[in-house]
Amino acid sequence: MKIVTAAQMSALEHAAEAQGVSLDGLMENAGRAVAEAARRELGPQVIGARVLALIGPGNNGADGLVAARHLARWGAAVTAYIITRRPDPDPKQELAQRAGVNIQWAGQDPGLPLLERRLGQCRLVIDAVLGTGRSRPLEGVVKDILGRLDARRRSPSRPFLLALDLPTGLNADTGQMDPACPAADLTLALGFPKVGLLAFPGAAKVGRLQVADIGLPPGLPGEQEILLEMLTDGWASGALPARPLNSHKGAYGHVLAVAGSRNYVGAAVLASQAAARTGAGLVTLAAPERVDAIAAAKLTEVIHLPLPEDSDGRIHADAAASLQGQARRFNARLVGCGLGVSEGTARFVENLLLDRQGETLPTVVDADGLNNLARLPNWRQRITRPLVLTPHPGEMSTLTGLPTPHIQADRVKVARQWAAQWNAVLVLKGAHTVVADPGGLVRVSPFANPGLASGGTGDVLTGVIAALLAQGLGPFDAACLGVHLHGLAGELVRRELGDTGTLATDLVERLPLVIHRLRCPG
Repeated sequence: MKIVTAAQMSALEHAAEAQGVSLDGLMENAGRAVAEAARRELGPQVIGARVLALIGPGNNGADGLVAARHLARWGAAVTAYIITRRPDPDPKQELAQRAGVNIQWAGQDPGLPLLERRLGQCRLVIDAVLGTGRSRPLEGVVKDILGRLDARRRSPSRPFLLALDLPTGLNADTGQMDPACPAADLTLALGFPKVGLLAFPGAAKVGRLQVADIGLPPGLPGEQEILLEMLTDGWASGALPARPLNSHKGAYGHVLAVAGSRNYVGAAVLASQAAARTGAGLVTLAAPERVDAIAAAKLTEVIHLPLPEDSDGRIHADAAASLQGQARRFNARLVGCGLGVSEGTARFVENLLLDRQGETLPTVVDADGLNNLARLPNWRQRITRPLVLTPHPGEMSTLTGLPTPHIQADRVKVARQWAAQWNAVLVLKGAHTVVADPGGLVRVSPFANPGLASGGTGDVLTGVIAALLAQGLGPFDAACLGVHLHGLAGELVRRELGDTGTLATDLVERLPLVIHRLRCPG
């Protein structure tokens, strides 16, 4: 699913109009979708439910009036509170009034006592004040009303807040936001999600993000040139590797996990388990001898390939030669989880990954694999195989020399730039993980889950991506699908346990379930 700027959305709407789709029809579809989302939240008690629609001056407000009209027809007690002057005549307002919507005007409510009363009575508020066309600071009556809404939302009887397209005051293109921007429970993006809904700090105000089909025809002129997409369950289910009935373990690939050190045994275990749980036919763990002895107690199904270690319990620099000789046994490799960082590990990574002409084994490099790469001169020019790099922002800073705040300020731009420069698939981890292809296409995860901010969850992601590579997916699709499966597993854990105290093993255990649900929805 495309992620668009405000200008791109406007261009697509006008392209649809040129194909015979009326803008009024799009508006009607949008308002109906908002009303249906509100009805889902209200549940079976929609008849008589008190709803307040905050209506602004433009198309966002018109969509809100359409939504108010449908909710009134379904039996809700709806008030449309008009904040600023609207067009005269206003057909959407007239139709809403005819359907039984109670129309009130901020200009006739000095001191806003009517607004306060409605806020205190309603179960649901629709934020239809300002949409993608507004970027100036909020002021005057709009700022005052949003302040009253915020105060009511902090009370024990807080109403549910549904934002129409985006919360008022959130910049559709950047994710920057006005201090008065309200925090929605649900944002219903119309047609396509906007860039700002998936960019912080504004993404923190979005709540749950859903996308409504408003009737835009597929394949509009200019749509294919939009190289930013959001990962979806529909895409992920189609990308899953097939599992024929007459298959065998050799059909699903063999992953080599090069991981672990004395201080990070768990990283090797988690990455190996995740690869197995994601469907790899075979997984071999190559770890320092003493690490392997400990890991063997936990990894019953994994093949073990103990490697010589140095005095600090890390893989010895000379161990790369033995692995190179066995490369043809494997279909994919992961390198770096818990490897440790030293002169010896840097030399090991150099010998394993760089200047290996003719070797095509797809490889995921994570954590200390990245930190060791960053110590090597000209490593970017010495890559000879398909690589998936999976840095978090701190590791990205180490690799690029850019300050972490600069990276976080425009994650899509940074990921796209460096994926092209390194000729590698880049997974920039974090809330709304960004996956960039060297060719310029970028996909963004819909998930932002604080429960994943714990040790070992990145090792799980690495194992998932390696397993998908081993099953035949290309590096970009393997990275995208791995990020989505990882995010789905995190959401499942959050629904069951909350977002505090999530363990990486919780994700591993749920990977088969989220894959099953994608294959067999419902």
